[in-house]
Amino acid sequence: MKPNRKEEIILKAAQLFKEKGYNAVSMRDLAQDLGIKAASLYNHIHSKQEILEGIIMQVARDFTLHIHEVSPKPISAIQKLEEIIQMHIDLTIQKTDFLACMNNDWMHLEEENRANYIDMRADYETKFREILQEGIAAKELKESDPEIMLFSILSTLRTFYLWYAKNKNINPNVLKKDLTQTLLQGIIV
Repeated sequence: MKPNRKEEIILKAAQLFKEKGYNAVSMRDLAQDLGIKAASLYNHIHSKQEILEGIIMQVARDFTLHIHEVSPKPISAIQKLEEIIQMHIDLTIQKTDFLACMNNDWMHLEEENRANYIDMRADYETKFREILQEGIAAKELKESDPEIMLFSILSTLRTFYLWYAKNKNINPNVLKKDLTQTLLQGIIV
């Protein structure tokens, strides 16, 4: 399905924010890339800040909702981690530019939205940590520091968009299987 004009503007903005950084992109730059007049943008979007908020908060909500769906499932901690990692991969493949924007430009959100984003990120990390602790307690995962596990896995997933941008020719199913296995191999008993 073809995106509507607002979605098209957001997609192009995410691409430009990824390439140049949020501060380096003006509404005029965005309009020029879309082949429209800057004034026309304001028929669909109120501000560059609104675009940034839409991009970052959408992805943050996707991650947060997903981990809250997975966390209470009556499955092993390993299965939960597999689902979470694979969701990261899927979302990165679908919205590479959005992930880049979230990771690189979240600090440019206005204060209230930045606080909401930080809260969602902290909530996500808490849930992830709980799953790791659950796996350690159940002897599914190695007796290791959950903070180091969390750091190792999330650091890879949060920068995955950089690697993926250069390796898009890899089959997504192979990527999901192999990256998940690689990330979990070091922590599974």
